[in-house]
Amino acid sequence: MSVGREQLRVLYFADAASVHTRRWVAAAVERGARAVVVTRNPGEVPGADEVITLRPGSDKLSWFAALPEVRRVSRELMQRFQPTLVHGHYVTSYGLWAAACGLKLPKVLTAWGSDILVTPRESRLMRAVVGWSLHHADLITADSMDMLDEIGRYHPGAPCHQILWGADTDRFVPGEPAPGFQVLSLRSWEPNYNIDVLIKAFAHFVQQRPDAQARLCLLGGGPQAAELQALAQQLGVQRHVDFVGRVGDQAMVDALQRSRVSVSVPSSDATSVSVLESMACGLPIIASDLPANRQWITPGQGGWLVPVRDETALLQALITAHDQAEVRHSMGQSNRERIERDASRRGQMDAMWRLYQGLLHPVVPRLARRRPAQR
Repeated sequence: MSVGREQLRVLYFADAASVHTRRWVAAAVERGARAVVVTRNPGEVPGADEVITLRPGSDKLSWFAALPEVRRVSRELMQRFQPTLVHGHYVTSYGLWAAACGLKLPKVLTAWGSDILVTPRESRLMRAVVGWSLHHADLITADSMDMLDEIGRYHPGAPCHQILWGADTDRFVPGEPAPGFQVLSLRSWEPNYNIDVLIKAFAHFVQQRPDAQARLCLLGGGPQAAELQALAQQLGVQRHVDFVGRVGDQAMVDALQRSRVSVSVPSSDATSVSVLESMACGLPIIASDLPANRQWITPGQGGWLVPVRDETALLQALITAHDQAEVRHSMGQSNRERIERDASRRGQMDAMWRLYQGLLHPVVPRLARRRPAQR
């Protein structure tokens, strides 16, 4: 599909190692676009013409030091790829590169969560970077209303829209749970996601429901692996906890379909793809009581909301989920219907495609013609 007479060619500044980048690029290419990705993290992005790596690593200074390279590469791509728009994913890093690339093209910025909700509070410099980048955008998207509210505090001139990462409702579907009571977490093993609190609450659950055949399945992976494994050992539940780590989509679907409840209890978050995918698989959700989660989970209907790092509340939610099978099943059905209606990846990417089109070919309303005054 083309945009008018001109094929959409997107220069993405984004993390090539992220599944979210790969999915976004694949969706654009599927709809007829061409794409080049400029990144700091090397990775294969299926569908992209090219992936260009600048300043590999994660140190903050290099985001600024690389700006001359960003402009040079952008000029080269303008000659041989001829992008029609620029799209930066994650406002405080790749968004800065997109805003400062020097190309006189429409620019889109997509906020991912911490770049708006956490990083700007760390220093005046990072808040200034966020504000500067947002003010150089022609279109801004985020995946939760609380993020859009926070973006609004910077008073950007660009229109702002909620676009979700969405769930693949053709692949993420309900299945037949495994015997017993499997609890699943898809979140990374990093401090923000409070996997330690989940392991502690689960250990108490095993003590209080010894006949539940309980298992805790931890996907995601991350730097706290050794620390979390030691905690499970210390609490005596190592036989009940599967430290699986990062897996592909199909293995993720398999784990979701075997589970009875999905747990996502970070300290800070935007709309979580893992929550949406869990809902698409017909699972009830136990989640942190955060604004982004309140948008999707109504207590008593789609799951349970618990205060951040509240081990006791999380334990009680696990017990309730185990003991009330009919309620759990009803919640799962409701969640599946909600995702099909409001958060399918196909529908969200269709909406993003329309925003791309509108950015390149804005509709200018015609002024009504006045008839000459009668003399």
